[in-house]
Amino acid sequence: MNSYTRFSLVASLALAFAFGSVGCEQEGPAEETGQDIDQATEKTGEKMEAAKESVGDAAERTGQYMSDAMITAKIKAGMLADPLLEVLRIEVTTTNGAVKLSGVIDSQESIDRSIEIANGIEGVRSVESALVVTGAE
Repeated sequence: MNSYTRFSLVASLALAFAFGSVGCEQEGPAEETGQDIDQATEKTGEKMEAAKESVGDAAERTGQYMSDAMITAKIKAGMLADPLLEVLRIEVTTTNGAVKLSGVIDSQESIDRSIEIANGIEGVRSVESALVVTGAE
């Protein structure tokens, strides 16, 4: 290689390095797009986290409803299985573990047994009786 060719090669490499260094210092469209993508990804992550929390809250409320429905069903099943109460019409409602019994029944003994069955079910926090005895005992 002659000296002119060598000089041209070294000069070309120096210019290429200089332009490459300047290009790295300045943000171009690709870098800006990358930052935009990063920001969009972060915002999407935040929105997904908020949606996850919202779904969790809804699931918790649904779980409580299902738990109340299970409590009510277990109390009714217990009453149907009890010979003293099997023919009585007792309304049972459950809200957040608080049970309310209502209806007209035949004796204080039936009221006591109904309350006892309700209190024996897992998840029951309290029992309110609005049961009324009708007729003579």
